[in-house]
Amino acid sequence: MSSNDSQPKLNASRILVVRLGAMGDVIHALPAAAALARALPEAKVDWIVEPRWAALLEDNPYVESVVPFPLKAWRKRPFSAQSWGAARRLIGALRSKRYDLVVDLQGLIKSACLGRLTGCSRRVGFETSALREAFAARFYTQQVVVSGKHVVDKNLSAVRRLVGSEDAAAEFPLPEGEYSATLPSGDFVLATPVAGWGSKQWPSRHYAQLAGLIKQGLGMPLVLDCAPGDVGYVREIARSAPAESVVVHTSTLPQLIGATRRARAVVGVDSGPLHLAAGLKKTGVAVLGPTDPARNGPYGGTLTVLRATTVATTYRRDANVSCAMSSISAAQVYDELCRRMSATRD
Repeated sequence: MSSNDSQPKLNASRILVVRLGAMGDVIHALPAAAALARALPEAKVDWIVEPRWAALLEDNPYVESVVPFPLKAWRKRPFSAQSWGAARRLIGALRSKRYDLVVDLQGLIKSACLGRLTGCSRRVGFETSALREAFAARFYTQQVVVSGKHVVDKNLSAVRRLVGSEDAAAEFPLPEGEYSATLPSGDFVLATPVAGWGSKQWPSRHYAQLAGLIKQGLGMPLVLDCAPGDVGYVREIARSAPAESVVVHTSTLPQLIGATRRARAVVGVDSGPLHLAAGLKKTGVAVLGPTDPARNGPYGGTLTVLRATTVATTYRRDANVSCAMSSISAAQVYDELCRRMSATRD
């Protein structure tokens, strides 16, 4: 296996992009898939993804077909005939497409193995040092050198090296989404308090304090968005906030997209909804703690990142809110939010 530095010009008419999840990672892969399609305009690009994130690819002008891969559902009944039958049908359908190229933007054993199961003879992944699971390299026929610190830039650099293009645009072709009747009719600030790891969350009391500051100073509510399963936690925040300062908004993914589009500004943490807001070029504030903003922060510069100067970078998935997140106060976030909103209004 080698980098593409000495590879002949890429020629492919049917391409499969593999990026199964999660939400922020799928969003971070959008510019790379768009660059791939722009470089090969005659090619048809399919994308295989977990069903819960498929809405992020709806109406994507660069993606011909979205292929749902319900691995988590199959794992719940791993030895059932139904699961094995569904898996065989999916692999058969992928093989029938006769892909010329599979591009793995995930770098895990499961994603690389899935590319191998398509039967495609050209399977491309990151150089071994950039893989989360080095064994995934065993399933590639070609590896490409990546550059850049942010995940978006790494994905883009891989595609640029693959196709031999210097196309610099980072395009996020996100869908319109759906607009929920439970949202306020006027301006609001949007926040999603629940992150994938507890250590990446901002303390619930800070959201309640921030809601009061926004209501008093800006005259608008803080909309707290969550999935239905997290509504109990979000309602606890609302109960501790000043009256009429919080609106609880349970949403589907399309409704979250719609709410983000409608929001006057966004407050977020290192989670999928923050990266959605960055992709939509929303203004606002990001509160980061253990994860590195240069690698995992909001892309594009429309959101200000607040992070404690003494925090150590770690990707350990702790369940508890980190001290670094607690150290960023509601007043700090509110002051920066006002500055960002004022700047965009000007």
